[in-house]
Amino acid sequence: MEIIRFEIENSRFFGVINGNEAEVISSPFNEEISFLGKSFPLDKIKLLAPTEPTKIVAAGLNYQKHTEELKEKFPDEPVFFIKPSTTLNNPFDDIPLYKNAGRTDYEGELAVVIKKECRNVSPEEVKDYILGYTILNDVTARTLQKKDGQWTRAKGFDGFCPIGPHIETELNTANLSLKTYKDGVLVQDGNTCDMIWSAEELVSFASSFLTLLPGDVVSTGTPSGIGEAKDGETVEIEIEGIGILKNTYKSKE
Repeated sequence: MEIIRFEIENSRFFGVINGNEAEVISSPFNEEISFLGKSFPLDKIKLLAPTEPTKIVAAGLNYQKHTEELKEKFPDEPVFFIKPSTTLNNPFDDIPLYKNAGRTDYEGELAVVIKKECRNVSPEEVKDYILGYTILNDVTARTLQKKDGQWTRAKGFDGFCPIGPHIETELNTANLSLKTYKDGVLVQDGNTCDMIWSAEELVSFASSFLTLLPGDVVSTGTPSGIGEAKDGETVEIEIEGIGILKNTYKSKE
């Protein structure tokens, strides 16, 4: 099932993609999803980020080749940071480039969307707490990340977290191709089998120190090949079994 959130005629809905139609549903975070008997043509709607998280909990250094790329030591346990909800951005909307951000990079990632409150959940139980999976661009002000020595400012600018285009509810994440293109040129060519910790292990670990709420996002890190995107350049992140997240970087005064 492909779950979307969309806007049409100044109203916002959750929906499910059915052919060329978006069928309106009740909140996907309810115990059961109900179809509300209303649909819209896909070419008439504006896709929004498919969830509105209270927080985006993101893993760093979770791909072996990316860790080597940054000349970092392999961590003993998952390393997390939090992107605030104000970083949320829509699929196909522009990513702002801020003058005070310096070099701004793309990072293509597989992300997990939480279905229900999740705290101290084992890896074996985690799937009961997952609504599905989507694509995330962990936009990063690389200059500031190196300058600050911690990641809050570099990861936290408004609009620095496009998510979408939809949530795929049926997906085995163990061996998925993840590719990122900049203006059509392949820049990241990874696979989730290179992860140090699986998506389910990351959700479990995150739940050991904080409560994940319905709609929250746990992102699973990026493969090697990160790099800068400049004004006017378009970044497309493609994950097997999900689709493509596409955004253009635009300078912001």
